[in-house]
Amino acid sequence: MVRIPPYHRNGPVYRRRPGSGILAGWILLWAAATGCSKGSGSAPPPPGPVQSFYFSRASVGTQAGTSFYGVAIAPQVTISFTAPVDRTSAASQFILRDAGGVSLPVDLAFADGDSSIRLSPHAALQYLSRYTISVGAGLLSRGQTRLGTSLQLSLMTALDSSDKFPAVSDSALLDKVQQQTFRYFWDFAHPVSGLARERTTSGDLVTTGGSGFGVMALLVGIHRQFITRTQGLDRMTRIVHFLAGQATTYHGAFPHWMNGTTGATIPFSPNDDGADLVETAYLMQGLLCARQFFDGTDSAEAGLRSTIDTLWNRVEWDWFTQGGQQQLYWHWSPDKGWVMNMPIKGWDEALITYVLAASSQDHAIDAAVYQNGWAQQGAIRNGNSYYNFVLPLGPTLGGPLFFSQYSFLGLDPNGLTDAYADYLQQVTNHTLIQYSYCQANPRNYYGYSDACWGLTASDDPAGYAVHDPMQDNGVVSPTAALSSFPYTPQASMKALAFFYYKLGDRLWGPYGFKDAFRLQDGWFDNDYLAIDQGPILVMIENYRSGLLWNLFTSCPEVRTGLVRLGFQAPYL
Repeated sequence: MVRIPPYHRNGPVYRRRPGSGILAGWILLWAAATGCSKGSGSAPPPPGPVQSFYFSRASVGTQAGTSFYGVAIAPQVTISFTAPVDRTSAASQFILRDAGGVSLPVDLAFADGDSSIRLSPHAALQYLSRYTISVGAGLLSRGQTRLGTSLQLSLMTALDSSDKFPAVSDSALLDKVQQQTFRYFWDFAHPVSGLARERTTSGDLVTTGGSGFGVMALLVGIHRQFITRTQGLDRMTRIVHFLAGQATTYHGAFPHWMNGTTGATIPFSPNDDGADLVETAYLMQGLLCARQFFDGTDSAEAGLRSTIDTLWNRVEWDWFTQGGQQQLYWHWSPDKGWVMNMPIKGWDEALITYVLAASSQDHAIDAAVYQNGWAQQGAIRNGNSYYNFVLPLGPTLGGPLFFSQYSFLGLDPNGLTDAYADYLQQVTNHTLIQYSYCQANPRNYYGYSDACWGLTASDDPAGYAVHDPMQDNGVVSPTAALSSFPYTPQASMKALAFFYYKLGDRLWGPYGFKDAFRLQDGWFDNDYLAIDQGPILVMIENYRSGLLWNLFTSCPEVRTGLVRLGFQAPYL
């Protein structure tokens, strides 16, 4: 290139030779890309210093990870990094907070050449409480590089293993649990109808199935002398008069929910605003027990029996075959008809519906409806072994425990058989499978043990959900183990002692045990549900005296219905 004066103010001005621009441009680009300069021939410069270091591991005792359960209330948390930590910066970057977000003082110790920090709370933590440890991105290494990303650890402290109440005998503890649970159906019953509220926040909303369980609870209360026979009779009379005179029914069947003052239907869902045949079966199971219990010759008890017979005979069980199909249907709506179209088929909680439908004097189903609808021509069979227990019927691992409880509050499984199962084996092995599952704890939920077990439908941190080994999120429901007393008395007693003595400060309340808990995150429900409290009281009584089993199976209609469906039992 030839330089032509004068100079440009920012440097000399050059005139290109014709055709030289493209070649020159390529040369300049190559030089820039390779870092070469004219005549240098030198190697590229070395890379700059590492700009970050990182978290590598956290541990508490034998646990490693970022979430820790069952942690001691004076834990030592070891947090390791890929480089030695700058001690000066560490003091402000390790923060321990409680569940409310309050920062708590900690002590820091350095180890492993300062690449590990051992953090300890300055004071003991609270039992069964959640804490977090955060490590800020402002943490520096000894070489003054920054932590690549912030870190948060979760700690759940251990359960306080001390007893919360004085020890009593097993028999006295069973008395206490029955009496306290009874209060749900006595003290908290709806003041007008006497029926059971759905839960402790339900106001005027009462539940049909839960009220059936509540009727059985009243009988236990009289039997255990929590109330007098006269008091129980007065309450029962109020209940049946409300059901017969005010409650809305559909072909004799009751809705899932109703208003306890007016008897009007309260929809369970947009399409479930009419008859619920399964809930009706639970109510009739209780009413038939009451009819057998109040066997006196005076006009009050005779009148009660007569009203119960009227309610019982009104239910058009056969109409719920939806025009003569070989199965029962769960719902019917007065304005939407059979839109829900849900057949009642096994194996689940609804066996009692078929038994009662076959027991009706005027509206009975025949055996073919049971065989095709409930038994699905044998498709209810399982026959597999889980945890070394054979399960005759039902889904994998048995399903939630209410499958083996709701129908058997009145129906005695002892010696009961048909073409598909020995029902004592069914309900017992179902319970033992779930008990064994919780002991094995394959999902590693904190707290599961031979004393802390029982999965069923119940409240849940997210609302209400079904819990079983196939749908397990760590929620334990006391009703599951306690309503299994007739099947697994030792395991159920161990669970009862754990719930009462170890968890009683959080789980025990004015109506017995609250509905559910999850030790994994220290969650305890504040509510009670009729459908869960009732089976606790009733099944403990069946374990102790067989009261409800004896009453229900003494019904001549029930015996006829069981025989009609092909059942055999010593009481038939």
